[in-house]
Amino acid sequence: MKPAMETAAEENTEQSQERKVNSKAEMEIGRYHWMYPGSKNHQYRPVPTLGDRAGPLSSPGCFECCIKCLGGVPYASLVATILCFSGVALFCGCGHVALAGTVAILEQHFSTNTSDHALLSEVIQLMQYVIYGIASFFFLYGIILLAEGFYTTSAVKELHGEFKTTACGRCISGMFVFLTYVLGVAWLGVFGFSAVPVFMFYNIWSTCEVIKSPQTNGTSGVEQICVDVRQYGIIPWNAFPGKICGSALENICNTNEFYMSYHLFIVACAGAGATVIALLIYMMATTYNYAVLKFKSREDCCTKF
Repeated sequence: MKPAMETAAEENTEQSQERKVNSKAEMEIGRYHWMYPGSKNHQYRPVPTLGDRAGPLSSPGCFECCIKCLGGVPYASLVATILCFSGVALFCGCGHVALAGTVAILEQHFSTNTSDHALLSEVIQLMQYVIYGIASFFFLYGIILLAEGFYTTSAVKELHGEFKTTACGRCISGMFVFLTYVLGVAWLGVFGFSAVPVFMFYNIWSTCEVIKSPQTNGTSGVEQICVDVRQYGIIPWNAFPGKICGSALENICNTNEFYMSYHLFIVACAGAGATVIALLIYMMATTYNYAVLKFKSREDCCTKF
């Protein structure tokens, strides 16, 4: 019994000491309020200890916001847009200049009569106008696809809160998928068509190299090596002269128009190939985003019911 009584006495002593401390603290606070009446509305909050304080990396700051923004960038669409702009610019710019050089070569050497290549001149002029339209269209289309990539990427990764999408948004994404597929097939044809002038100029260049070779240079057989442009179908068979042989053909290959047109057609063909690759990347990115959006919309509808 005695130890229990001693323990109870000690507890009473500790409680009385705590009451004294609390009463002293209340007296100090009351005196402070009496001396400074405007401080009564202040709220006294406990000072956080060192362990309770948040570190500089625990609270979201500029670095975390930048990482979140970079997470919403559609890198596939961004790479495809840069590649598409580069390819279309090379195809349109180099193709336009190369077509003008081709007309100059035909008029000066292969078809001296203007009526013989009048149709070809009109077709080339029409193609140059088409090039202007292609450049303008793909500039706008690339920007639209990039914006659509930002939208679908943000929706797929749910970067801006709860996942939300509409039937109209999914319909627009599906329309872009279909249109990109159609443009990809069309640009495959453009890429194949742009290889035709490269093949023609390569045949002329290789014939000139044969004429310049030591085995045939200075011999009588040089004048029998000819190039007939009429066989390619770009000028009619009654065009005069239509065929160039020997040293005259070598002089054509040494002209600036031939050299520039040949290399510009090569660059234009490479630009068309780059555009095809960009459209393939677009197709993969838009198809994936559309599939994920459609799946999540179905999942969201199921959770509501």
